[in-house]
Amino acid sequence: MSDSKKILVVDDEETHRLMLRAVLESDGYVVYEADDGLNAIEAVKKEFYDLILMDIRMSNISGIDALKEIKQISPGIPVLIMTAYASVETAVEALKSGAYDYITKPIDIDKLKKSIADELASSNLKLKLALPSEYGFDLSNIIGKSAKMREVFETLMLAAPSDATVLILGESGTGKELIADSIHQNSHRANKPFIKVNCAALPDTLLESELFGHERGAFTSAVSTRKGRFELADGGSIFLDEISEMSPAMQARLLRVLQEYEFERVGGMKTIKVDVRIISATNKNLKQEVDAGRFREDLFYRLNVITIHLPPLRERKEDIKLLAEHFLSIYSEKNHRLIKGLLPRTLDLLMRYDWPGNIRELENTIERCVIMTRGEYISPADLPINIQSLNKELEDETDTKLGSSIKEVERELIIKTLEQTNGNKTKAAEILGITRKTLLNKLKEFN
Repeated sequence: MSDSKKILVVDDEETHRLMLRAVLESDGYVVYEADDGLNAIEAVKKEFYDLILMDIRMSNISGIDALKEIKQISPGIPVLIMTAYASVETAVEALKSGAYDYITKPIDIDKLKKSIADELASSNLKLKLALPSEYGFDLSNIIGKSAKMREVFETLMLAAPSDATVLILGESGTGKELIADSIHQNSHRANKPFIKVNCAALPDTLLESELFGHERGAFTSAVSTRKGRFELADGGSIFLDEISEMSPAMQARLLRVLQEYEFERVGGMKTIKVDVRIISATNKNLKQEVDAGRFREDLFYRLNVITIHLPPLRERKEDIKLLAEHFLSIYSEKNHRLIKGLLPRTLDLLMRYDWPGNIRELENTIERCVIMTRGEYISPADLPINIQSLNKELEDETDTKLGSSIKEVERELIIKTLEQTNGNKTKAAEILGITRKTLLNKLKEFN
């Protein structure tokens, strides 16, 4: 089974696309189609695919040219080229342009299936090997397989090994600190200190002393010399969370550190030099803060060398199942509860909710459910009232009439679910709590 991997089939011959769709869907893949290279490029701009199967000779532009464009948009997508013109030159050109392999027409179905399965199975290993081996890149602490999270992963892989300043943008609860942890742990500074400071948690006077330290007698309570966070982070990284909350005076001092990597302690005259990588984060739009005059433009550009935009949970709903199961495992063990899982209807409600508090809200919800449920499975009744209320809305939408047969109700439920998933059979089967094969059988049964 393919674990709902998405494959884009690109071929200007409709009959060949339909044949490939049937073959791949029978193995459980979710198949999308494009009838030429230009449409394939547009599709990749809008969506992430686990693999692309593309013909080499098409109208408008060739598969090779489309391949080059696609690799510019999303380098990590593996592309398998199909060609009826088997030649060394064609193969070499395809491989040089970024294809992982090529296959000749007429297609050997068994060979095609094996090539795709092998490539998808090895994709995680290839991600780790994409960086120099000494970094040992690891993303295991970040959960997500959505297209938007794949983009985050690709940026992380490129940014982490460098010493570049990184700015992480995202709503509260999206996991900005977790991303900062990953950047540090996958850098050459991983064995050095990683110091964290919440800029919103301290008043200006205390923040200055916290960041830069103070000399004895610098102020009334300064009974001894104290190193600041920048000194403690020397050789490693410092994470400045909620950077937008800094006062203009503190912004000016931070700008000097970013420019010169030096400062003086509060009340001190000695200039201290440090080797520190700065990672910052905010839930505000810093460009808007600059335009409003609340944040220094020169500091913004110093911080904004590499930007990582963390999507809110409502924009990566395909990750909710993974996250919910992860938190369920953690809190079941922590609270000594034997919870076997989530009922399909429960998961459906979780995926419909917009999660204004993002991952933090989802985690708190699952923890509460684990503690409060009386059964072996989390049911809709265990969810908070605001999420339960969606159940009533769904019942109103279904509007099943009394007197309907079980088969009629079942048929209507399948149709409604397929409408909700835009025809995605794999996702519909997950929501309905049945296997994809069972769903396909039901579709045949109900014509």
